Amino acid sequence: MDAVTALADTDAVTNLPVRDVGRAQRFYGETLGLTQIGNEGDHLVVYRSGESRLFVYQSEFAGTNQATTATWVVGDRLDDVVGALREKGVAFEHYDNLPETRREGDIHVGCGMRVAWFKDPDGNILNLVGLQET
Repeated sequence: MDAVTALADTDAVTNLPVRDVGRAQRFYGETLGLTQIGNEGDHLVVYRSGESRLFVYQSEFAGTNQATTATWVVGDRLDDVVGALREKGVAFEHYDNLPETRREGDIHVGCGMRVAWFKDPDGNILNLVGLQET
């Protein structure tokens, strides 16, 4: 097996740029409930999410990405997770111009999926995905 082929068997890491690591720690740790597993001073915090890792790091470019940065596939727990996050003050994004998609409250339905998008305090777009009910 060559080195590039080995990537197929290696977990990838999500990198999330933020302006204020302390504020991000409250959001990712307290609001989202992720477990912090490491940090490098006040410029990098590492979280575990399932078998994945999220590196939250200080950057002047935080919030400039206009696309989804991280996705959690929560399956049939989507409604419960959306409700729990809403109770913690998370506001969900509404994209009413998505082709072949309709919105049911905060959840977008279409293309075989149910999806809810939200942003972290720096504007990074995050989402939750569940399979569309048949």
